[in-house]
Amino acid sequence: MRTPVKYTLTIMAFIAACVAMYGQADRREVRSGNRQFKKGDWQKSEIEYRKALLKDTSSVAASYNLANSLYRQDNFEEAGKALEKIKETVAGSPAAADYYYNLGNVAVQKKDWGGAVEAYKQSLLRRPDDMDAKENYAYAKLMLKNEGGGGGGGNDNQDQNQDQNQNQDQNQDQQDQNQDQQQGQGDAKISPQQAQQMLKAIQAREKETQDKVNKEKAAVLKSRQKDKNW
Repeated sequence: MRTPVKYTLTIMAFIAACVAMYGQADRREVRSGNRQFKKGDWQKSEIEYRKALLKDTSSVAASYNLANSLYRQDNFEEAGKALEKIKETVAGSPAAADYYYNLGNVAVQKKDWGGAVEAYKQSLLRRPDDMDAKENYAYAKLMLKNEGGGGGGGNDNQDQNQDQNQNQDQNQDQQDQNQDQQQGQGDAKISPQQAQQMLKAIQAREKETQDKVNKEKAAVLKSRQKDKNW
């Protein structure tokens, strides 16, 4: 998923602790999967990680890396399941910030805005200076708000005022457009049916623009996934 700026030794130490806790897993498949992943062959890397999990179902590294491979294949449902499987183990570890960040990215791709907000918040609690997590948290919170799910706390009053101002601007734009159309037609009157059709056309263009923006933001999130495997 997103490539961290630094691949810290604390993560490696955590994996070593997991091996000691659950027993030595066969690491050959995990290493082989990592090589395929670096080549960009997500399917082959997935196969190797699944082989590792067949030998050791508790392998945290295999589950985490499997989620990365599945995410790159747009299999977000299975990627989320792979991450949820190791949640209890990773949540209290030094790798928790990266884990929750990836969990948030999976939730975004599934349009689970509530889950994304909570995951990014957990990531920020563990790494408050992560700018990517901050941006993604704000984006997911906005999308949740747009769906009528609330903003998850924070500056709700300020957000409401901004929404009201935006609505007022949109209403004013609509009025200006109607006036321009009426002036262009001279003394001709616009029927209620014509006015409704024009309004629908404007709303359709606005929705098309918003959908395009959302797709571009989702693409940016995908490119920021933490690609460094364990």
